[in-house]
Amino acid sequence: MEATHEGAQGAALGAAGERTAPRVISDGSVHIYRSDDRAGSGLRELGEVFTDVWQSRELLQQLTLRDIRIRYKQAVMGFGWAIFMPLLVVGAGLLIRFSMAQVSGGELQNAAVGGMAVKALAWSFFVGAIGFATPSLIGSQGLVTKVYFPREILPLSTIVAQTFDSAIGAIALALMLPFLGAVWSVQLLWVPLLAVLLLLFTSAAGLLLSCGNLFFRDVKYIVQVLLTFGIFLTPVFTEPEMFGPLGARILMLNPLSPLLEGLRLVVAEGHNLLDPLVVTSAKGQEILAWTPWDLVYSGAWAVVGLAVSAFIFRRAAMAFAEYV
Repeated sequence: MEATHEGAQGAALGAAGERTAPRVISDGSVHIYRSDDRAGSGLRELGEVFTDVWQSRELLQQLTLRDIRIRYKQAVMGFGWAIFMPLLVVGAGLLIRFSMAQVSGGELQNAAVGGMAVKALAWSFFVGAIGFATPSLIGSQGLVTKVYFPREILPLSTIVAQTFDSAIGAIALALMLPFLGAVWSVQLLWVPLLAVLLLLFTSAAGLLLSCGNLFFRDVKYIVQVLLTFGIFLTPVFTEPEMFGPLGARILMLNPLSPLLEGLRLVVAEGHNLLDPLVVTSAKGQEILAWTPWDLVYSGAWAVVGLAVSAFIFRRAAMAFAEYV
């Protein structure tokens, strides 16, 4: 299967028109560098990363299509897998919220279900993308050691493929939301921005973790544990105000939390993210559930995190061939 996987990648490289000639082959190893490699400032090097990825967009497209074909080839459920994971998360969340409602004597509202479904889709995208991106370099060792191309393409192609899956899930969710108490308002214009920030943050995490997993093979096991229990540290099943004034602020320190909560607020409640949201608890406490600075906080993690991850990835790429 690995040989087939690498063969498909090699074909994708050829289809994308690889034109860079090798210059240096280090002693005994087979990794190859571009003829114009040279030291530069951090900003210039970062600019080169994004320029290289853009110039290799055809290769990114080919590898993304390959990943999508591999996922659905001989799959009995076909595109049903794209909505299975979010549905599973929503089902688990419903059990938890229903039991909480029974204990507290309250009711489970449709709006709460709709908000949880939106967050479940976003969480499933993040989990799926990171799960595929982390081992992407090790799974392509034949290409990493023999041919030059921007190595960032490998984890990014898995993330774009997961975006395709989530787009299918989003279409299915959009059809169900009118029955789940969704609020159709102008605030839905926030959704594209939140989706882009989620994509940027996921790309940052995918680049860093795929790089780390190449040097330390137990990273993928740590990632599996974090993704398994991370759902309890992220407001997917719950809302921040359920944890009280201090707990809500602590929970929102997770960079994913404001993105998921922002999606819930604009879709399920029609809330303007530029306005703070203060919720009064059953005990009469006023809880700051949302502030515009939460969005700024997550945006900074997404943008700055992607820049830092891309810089670290490019610097570490020089030694990739020695560790695959």
